[in-house]
Amino acid sequence: MYCRLMQTLVERDALARFGYALSDATRASILLSLRNGGRYPSDLADQMQVSRQIVSNHLACLRGCGLVVAVPEGRRSRYELADGRIAHALDDLVGLVLAVDPACCPVSDEGCC
Repeated sequence: MYCRLMQTLVERDALARFGYALSDATRASILLSLRNGGRYPSDLADQMQVSRQIVSNHLACLRGCGLVVAVPEGRRSRYELADGRIAHALDDLVGLVLAVDPACCPVSDEGCC
């Protein structure tokens, strides 16, 4: 019983971290961009048209959630998904959300629904 409870708590916490990471549009964009391979923060910032500092802050959050890793390359770091299964999970989530009803919960400044 104790082991099952601990497993449930670990799973719950892992999903909560993943949900938190996806709850911000910039972090979600970063994760989606990293599905096809590693990227430099400056390239992500240019692609998303935000400052490098914003991207850096979000990458730090994603590292803290265990979803991305920094790969040192000389004086720069390239970021990539921490595990290839994350890309598959993102693809599955996007497909599921679009299949259910993309208009059921519009994104707004006030939050969902």
